[in-house]
Amino acid sequence: MVSTDPPRFPRGALFSRGSWSETSRVTSILRKETVGGAILLVASAVALIWANSPWSAGYFGLRDLEIGGEPLGLHLNLTLGEWAADGLLAIFFFIVGLELKREFVAGDLRDPSRAALPIAAAVGGMVAPALIFVAVTAHVGDGATRGWAIPTATDIAFAVAVLAVISTHLPSALRTFLLTLAVVDDLLAVTVIAVFYTDDIKIWALGLSVVPLALFALCVQRRVDSWWLLVPLAAATWVLMHESGVHATVAGVLLGFTVPVMRSAAAGGPEAGPGLAEHFEHKLRPLSAGVAVPVFAFFAAGVSLGGFSGLINALSDPIALGIVLGLVVGKPVGIFLTTRVLAAVTRATLDSALRWIDVLGISMLAGIGFTVSLLIGDLAYGLGSHRDEVVKMGVLTGSVCAAVLAAVLLRLRNRQYRRIYEIETADADLDGVPDVYESRQDRTEPGA
Repeated sequence: MVSTDPPRFPRGALFSRGSWSETSRVTSILRKETVGGAILLVASAVALIWANSPWSAGYFGLRDLEIGGEPLGLHLNLTLGEWAADGLLAIFFFIVGLELKREFVAGDLRDPSRAALPIAAAVGGMVAPALIFVAVTAHVGDGATRGWAIPTATDIAFAVAVLAVISTHLPSALRTFLLTLAVVDDLLAVTVIAVFYTDDIKIWALGLSVVPLALFALCVQRRVDSWWLLVPLAAATWVLMHESGVHATVAGVLLGFTVPVMRSAAAGGPEAGPGLAEHFEHKLRPLSAGVAVPVFAFFAAGVSLGGFSGLINALSDPIALGIVLGLVVGKPVGIFLTTRVLAAVTRATLDSALRWIDVLGISMLAGIGFTVSLLIGDLAYGLGSHRDEVVKMGVLTGSVCAAVLAAVLLRLRNRQYRRIYEIETADADLDGVPDVYESRQDRTEPGA
């Protein structure tokens, strides 16, 4: 007979249950990302089909169509593919900046002991695939190892879409871990882009970008949310960052970091409602997940496969092989082993409701790299180059393999997940909050 009493979690347990407010917020975010992931899948499929159809010239002509100009000497004459990668993805990274700041200022991860796990796992999940890629491509020469960062990114939208398809009742602690891991992963990827994929920097443009950025920060710190003022300041920051030679998506993260998370005392304090960061996230996440990322995927995923033989030849390239092995093997090995080592060093025990195979399933799911992986591929080898086409095949193949393997494992664990979910929700009272959260006095908002 199975007990319906909620499991007790030992102090210092890995993946222990967070607060009810944080669990609810993460659930809401993942629900939106699931919709975005479905749109992303459709956009990618359309691009692949069109690029390999008799009308493929139309697709590549559209992707390479140049629009814009050079006002005031600024280089803004970009192709549609470049506008999607540099411009639309800045919106995505603005959301990343908001989410990361929210996690560490007012989320469960404001506690250093909780923050250490996803940060360490994200670092391990970047180091392992990078080492595998370098090991596979080191003998090629001609700058092949420049793409070492391609298999290090996790695409949260695709990962969540896979979870939605397999209908898993993933425990809230692991859902939070996956989301936070992906956000930290994205931040590290932006840092890598800024440091390793920036060749020539125009100091004057980089210095001038601080001016609109500071004005934007001043406005949001004073709780100004007028779009007619904030959007031009954000656009000016983006333009100057792009002109400086630093990838323009970095501007999105920096702008996100400036937005306050908590409500000011004059506005009633934290208990009066969400801060400006959550307000912006609520408004812009549908634009990011439903438009910005799918449009980028549409222009980035289109690759001419050249039939089955062409696909095999492309995947036999060491660069493609390094990407596939990095995503399918490196990501899960890096994340899983880092988590195990952290548990051994801190003598923390795994939450009693979970098993290590659950952690392995999430680690495998993190091997789905798409959006940022394709972006780094463009920066490493050049948009439209032969190696860029190889990168796309490697990223697509590796992501699909990681998704299939993770789905198989998580489906096998689905019965266990469902049992845990039923235990957590069986004791919910009329206010919709499970009593286990109330007993831990976690119903209050962080900082209240």
